[in-house]
Amino acid sequence: MLKKDNMDFNQKMFELAKSAMQNAYAPYSNFAVGTAVMGCNGKIYAGCNVENAAYPQGNCAEAAAISAMVLDGVKVIKSVMIIGDGNGLVTPLVTPCGGCRQRIREFANDDITIDICDYDGLRQRFSLGQLLPFSFGPENLNERI
Repeated sequence: MLKKDNMDFNQKMFELAKSAMQNAYAPYSNFAVGTAVMGCNGKIYAGCNVENAAYPQGNCAEAAAISAMVLDGVKVIKSVMIIGDGNGLVTPLVTPCGGCRQRIREFANDDITIDICDYDGLRQRFSLGQLLPFSFGPENLNERI
């Protein structure tokens, strides 16, 4: 496991993400995911995945946490923590899907950290730039040629 700098803050994010994962609605895949997102205001927003019998209609945990943050009036992400267990299987890292990487990018720069966890804690830390290199963000639409 990796050590983190601010254990109290990180422990709170971990506990919120884990609690969110335990409340996930995943009756079809049995693949529960929880996310904690820290906004620029220092508040932490949690989200879980919510599946639907019409598969494309489900929501990812990251999208749920970002939606809660935006609902609170915050538009900048400072940190993300994701926890997933893959139905108790020994799995590769549970990183955000491509769509959620882009959702995170909408509200964050390439240098924010995304911590990937399992039940035991932190498994690996990435920057958003590592997970979504050469990304397209809001500033691309604001530039004029």
